[in-house]
Amino acid sequence: MTDKTDPSSAAAANPGEPKGPAPAPAPPLGMAATARRRGTAAAALGQVVRRLRQPLPGAQPRLRFEMPPEYTGQVPEAEHGGDEEPQFGHPGPRMSPQHPLYMGFMGTVGVGLALLVYWIGSHTTQLLLWIVAALFIALGLEPVVGWLENRKIPRPAGILVSVAVLMGAVVGFFATLIPTIVEQVSEIVRQAPDWMHNFMDSDFFRSLDDQFGVRDRITEEVNKFVNDPAAMGGIFGGVLGFGSTVANGLFGALIVLVLSLYFLAALPAMKKWGYRLAPRSRRKRVAALSEEITRSVGNYVIGQACVALLNATFAFVVMSIVGVPFALLLAFVVVLLAFIPLVGGMIAGIVVTLVSLTEGWQVAAIYAICYFAYLQFEAYFISPRIMQKAVAVPGAVAVISVIAGGSLLGVLGALIAIPTAAAVLLLVREIYIVRQDQH
Repeated sequence: MTDKTDPSSAAAANPGEPKGPAPAPAPPLGMAATARRRGTAAAALGQVVRRLRQPLPGAQPRLRFEMPPEYTGQVPEAEHGGDEEPQFGHPGPRMSPQHPLYMGFMGTVGVGLALLVYWIGSHTTQLLLWIVAALFIALGLEPVVGWLENRKIPRPAGILVSVAVLMGAVVGFFATLIPTIVEQVSEIVRQAPDWMHNFMDSDFFRSLDDQFGVRDRITEEVNKFVNDPAAMGGIFGGVLGFGSTVANGLFGALIVLVLSLYFLAALPAMKKWGYRLAPRSRRKRVAALSEEITRSVGNYVIGQACVALLNATFAFVVMSIVGVPFALLLAFVVVLLAFIPLVGGMIAGIVVTLVSLTEGWQVAAIYAICYFAYLQFEAYFISPRIMQKAVAVPGAVAVISVIAGGSLLGVLGALIAIPTAAAVLLLVREIYIVRQDQH
């Protein structure tokens, strides 16, 4: 039988032997020799590498660019061993912002940036006008989209419905108007020689001709114009310019439509990002003021469109009754001018009255009385009810802003003049006057 002895009993039987694991057996002689050979080879290889790294006799180490200690984060005293000075001394103080050289350089940079912005703005004026027009249309349609949203209609569907209705109205209006305009303009061109002949046979023109020789002067100028090649070339160039203007107008209308869609779809996100640019402590007040401004502008655009359509409808009805020629064409002129606040209706009334004089002073008088009476009714009864949720601007400020806007940006400037003035007055009342009252 095999004797199976317990290790613990064996250790108790031999108390003099050391306890713990048994020592590892010594490696064979062949493995030890192999390890010694490898160590010798590694030492020889390291010696060769060290010799290769040593510079050649007479050679100097290559100069290397190193960052100064103040840029690398090192402390000069630690690098140079305590109190030893750097090779080129300590760096001097930084240039003060009040130094003339610093101020001159930064001023030159600022002027250059201002000139760059001016150059970019002057070369992108048309694009900026398209952006302003698209934003104006988007703000005008925003109340309609909001009203549809309150009726549980999703915002994308509301945008599509609003834009589709607007485009349908514009296309239908022009589809009905353009053939009539072409017909009436052709009629004007056809009757123009007869009008000129009747005018030249009138007693008024004959008296002018007897005193100043107007007929001979007109004949001389016409012959000179016809025989001048440059003048005829100018007519041809004018026709080409008119075609180019029409093409640019159609392209601009397409750009404005596309931008209006984008602005209308992204208007809530644009507002949120704009509000985040304000400090957090003032963000709520900025949001309230911005919402009030955008709401007023939107209501103004819709209200002014309704007022212009009512104005043109009344003018067309009166012109059709009293027999003013080219009634539909003149109604189109009235609706365009009526979009210009305050002065647009007056200008439209004067233009139509002058045209109606061709049918007699009685027709012109009847139309002028009816139309200017309607303007008074519109000013005191129609506009206040339509514009009650829009903007409230004093009359003098409105007239000055319309004239200034028209001088700067034309018809578009006149259209956005009153909303801009209302926004400025709101900011002055809510910010500047409140701040002044606190002192």
